[in-house]
Amino acid sequence: MTDNEPRGCAVGADLILVAYDGSENSKRAVQYAGRFLESCRAIVVTAWEPMVRQAARMSGLSGVMQPEWVPDEDSEDVALTDARAVNAEGLELATQLGLHAEGRTIEVVNAVWASIVEAADELDVDIIVTGTRGTTGLRSLLQSSVADHVLRHSHRPVLIVPPGR
Repeated sequence: MTDNEPRGCAVGADLILVAYDGSENSKRAVQYAGRFLESCRAIVVTAWEPMVRQAARMSGLSGVMQPEWVPDEDSEDVALTDARAVNAEGLELATQLGLHAEGRTIEVVNAVWASIVEAADELDVDIIVTGTRGTTGLRSLLQSSVADHVLRHSHRPVLIVPPGR
């Protein structure tokens, strides 16, 4: 047993990755993980994208050129600061629900879903838990969700928790 494992956990015990973005749907995913999945360890993951990349992506979508902006090297990226706060909220929720959890923020390089799948592989988790917006029909065809992409591209079991009523 390592120092990070709670007492009573066997080495190689089940490991859950819970994708958490602070939305009501991700809160629901944490609740279902705590309620239905027994595990010695859970990792609450919040993906974030640096502000420089967000600004570049947004300027490309809008067709409007953004002024060249370089973040101050001495200060933390505001997107990372926000992601850490969101992740701490998810971690607190997970521990309140009885999960032996740790928090982690992951930087998005290509897409949020890809970062989640990569983190799951790196951590060698046994299952990924995520919420979804629950869009249907034409809207779901036009706006494929992060959960849909995780399900299609991961070779691990995925629990997708639909939105509440």
